[in-house]
Amino acid sequence: MPDRHASAARQVRKPALRPDSSNARANQASKPAKSRVSVLLPLPLDRAYDYLVPPELALAPGDFVRVPLGSRELLGVVWETGRDSGEIPPERLKPVAALCEVPPLPGVQRRFIEWLADYSMVPWGAVLRMALSARDALEPAKAITAYRLAANGMEVPGLRPGMRMTPARRRVLSVLSEGPARPASELAQAAGVGPSVVKGLAKLGAIEAVALPPPPAFEAPDWRRSGVALSPAQSEAATALRASTRQAAADGEGEGDEADLAGFSVTLLDGVTGAGKTEVYLEAGAEALEAGRQVLVLLPEIALTAQWLDRFRFRFGAAPAQWHSDLSQRQRRTVWRAVAEGGAQVVVGARSALFLPYRDLGLIVVDEEHDQAFKQEDGVIYHARDMAIVRARLGRIPTVLVSATPSLETVTNVKTGRFVRLHLPERHGAARMPRVELVDLRADPPPRMPGLGPAWLSGALRQALSETFEAGEQALLFLNRRGYAPLTLCRTCGHRLACHNCTAWLVAHRLAGRIQCHHCGHAARLPQACPECATEGSLAACGPGVERLLEEVTALFPNQRTRIVSSDTLTGPTAAAEFVRAMSEREIDLLIGTQVVAKGHHFPWLTLVGVVDGDLGLAGGDLRAAERTFQLLHQVAGRAGRAERPGRALVQTYDPEHPVMQAMATGDRDRFLETEAENRRAAGMPPFSRLAALILSCRDEGLLDRTCGALARAAPHGDQLEVLGPAPAPLAVLRRQHRRRFLLCAARSQAVQQVIAGWLGRVDLPAAVRLRIDIDPYSFL
Repeated sequence: MPDRHASAARQVRKPALRPDSSNARANQASKPAKSRVSVLLPLPLDRAYDYLVPPELALAPGDFVRVPLGSRELLGVVWETGRDSGEIPPERLKPVAALCEVPPLPGVQRRFIEWLADYSMVPWGAVLRMALSARDALEPAKAITAYRLAANGMEVPGLRPGMRMTPARRRVLSVLSEGPARPASELAQAAGVGPSVVKGLAKLGAIEAVALPPPPAFEAPDWRRSGVALSPAQSEAATALRASTRQAAADGEGEGDEADLAGFSVTLLDGVTGAGKTEVYLEAGAEALEAGRQVLVLLPEIALTAQWLDRFRFRFGAAPAQWHSDLSQRQRRTVWRAVAEGGAQVVVGARSALFLPYRDLGLIVVDEEHDQAFKQEDGVIYHARDMAIVRARLGRIPTVLVSATPSLETVTNVKTGRFVRLHLPERHGAARMPRVELVDLRADPPPRMPGLGPAWLSGALRQALSETFEAGEQALLFLNRRGYAPLTLCRTCGHRLACHNCTAWLVAHRLAGRIQCHHCGHAARLPQACPECATEGSLAACGPGVERLLEEVTALFPNQRTRIVSSDTLTGPTAAAEFVRAMSEREIDLLIGTQVVAKGHHFPWLTLVGVVDGDLGLAGGDLRAAERTFQLLHQVAGRAGRAERPGRALVQTYDPEHPVMQAMATGDRDRFLETEAENRRAAGMPPFSRLAALILSCRDEGLLDRTCGALARAAPHGDQLEVLGPAPAPLAVLRRQHRRRFLLCAARSQAVQQVIAGWLGRVDLPAAVRLRIDIDPYSFL
């Protein structure tokens, strides 16, 4: 895809406009119910099913309903009303079973589901399933049982003839006479009595139970509160974002046609690490809240939420709703329902937060927009950054993309005028950008350590760590490898510990005493002898992981408090918050981390960053390898010196002349991106062309290859098209499935979905062969 965001927005098809459910319901109040409706089910189905509408129901598009399907009863969404295809006579249709007591799915969200499904080439129902990820939320919330005085006309409220009045009972009646109805536990606590006293009074009829609606799930953020003092550059950017948000609020989110883009805009908030970008875009959020609209902030990692939540509370005096995979089912129900009812005014979450049923969305922010975590690779394949822009266009609202290292696609859209750029060139306050130094490992190889074998920290990096600890400051060692070692082999026979399900080596995790495949999750105990030749003590770890670094720095700096932080240790928001607290309170001297610590964190006493293997991401032939490596290294280097104390970053490399390393040393990000763009343009790669991957998998390798042969013979041809493959995927076997890949390269003007649809229409795929289509692939594994 040439410029992912613009082409995504440009290809929004123009379906028949459907009135939003709130208006449709008002129009139908005085009309008889339609005879039939089309209901979309959260199943991998390409169309909605028709159902009869019982006389007692008046249904409108967007209504959540229960409908029969075979022997089951499923939740679905009314997609259309009154449509009669003539395919099935009314007497053969089943009636809708029930209408769910929940606000209808807004029309703009239904259009978004259709758009994403068509773009990704998946059934509409598969996308709807992501929007119905909290099924319990469709059930009405349980009312709270409270107690009040029974009306009896007696002089003493609540008194009943023959009732013995005790001091405890009197206190309960007194509390209720002076205030509203209260739940039993709250009433007992206020009166200083046990629960049995309240139950006894209820049994006697002195007090009566009433149903109260549940309290608001989330406290409303106060947009009137003052935030931190902004610098002139921050204030200028905040003013511009407020203006676009205010304009969108005046226009209102709606169902205008594709040509009506009033209120829609895309702004890149481009600022160096530590420039205070979060505080700037929170001002745009305040503008949306003042207009009574909802705000969505997408973050790529749960680990980033801890400090972000602190900043949000400081600005608005309340916590936002959170949405991510670590929530319990009860929490998901609460958030989903609050979003639908408008009670959750701000949502911060992972990519799936895009599919919540926002009642009136007024602003979308994509923080760290360059991050690969926004690309979903399983199930429905999509890029949340691009789909956020599509959702904003459909709703005619602004989108803010935030990054210190924006993606080449976004930079290209800025240069062509499709996006607006706001720039924050300096760090906030007295902080300055860290000094970046390259350590040439050819000239300064790590010295061997007795008893530990190969070492991984150069003399220069060891010296820098010593100086940092002597100054009472904190340091970070960055290595984007989990576990102890990426490969374990036998010194006797050369056997390598490999996964039985995938073409991947098993990673040693010595702290957990296991070996694990990071692709399929297969794990086993760490063997003491070689599985091939049975020689004990012959297994050797090859290459370092973060656990191996811990072993080395413990030997070098035994008195320093060291902690590993990776996806193995940050298992949820609670663990992430504890890590942030420990770093902020200086309970950690040396942090050893993977990419989860590379961005978003602000630790004033962290002044040194050491990149152990700067070349790690440059191998593999990925077209974005250089770009992603630069982004990651720039982000992790930016953790140093974020307050008054100056910072430095040492990057160990065997190739200091590489353009990525030179860009790190000079700090010339824009020149690097220009060179990267020139290389992509010359190679005919995105963002100057479009890509689509077809990944086929099957347990039967022979059947898979025959199917791929048939697809290759039917492949499309043209001056602006090229089909590469079939070729084994780099992970040729994954979860015991053999895998082959086609790559379709096309000009920007090509509608690759139509090309692929015509291609697949010429081949009958066996049921045993699974096909996945990845429009605009990011990963080539």
